[in-house]
Amino acid sequence: MRHKVAGYKLGRNTAHRRSLLRNLVTSVIVEERIETTVPKAKAAKPIVEKMITLGKRGDLAARRLAAAPAAPPGLGGLAIAWLGPSAPGQ
Repeated sequence: MRHKVAGYKLGRNTAHRRSLLRNLVTSVIVEERIETTVPKAKAAKPIVEKMITLGKRGDLAARRLAAAPAAPPGLGGLAIAWLGPSAPGQ
């Protein structure tokens, strides 16, 4: 039984899984929409929602936290500038 086992393994080792999720989150932020499998989408959804929440906050600490899981260096600022105002009701 999988009691209290958090997260999805997705059939990959740790480094590959982190890279995959980072790329998925980057694609969602840049393209607004991605085409992927259901388990990968379920694994990436909490990270994307956290990025949207940080974008709504918009302060310096949120900007730095948003830059951490983003692959390109300027993507955290893009998440703050673009996702925050476009998703006020989420």
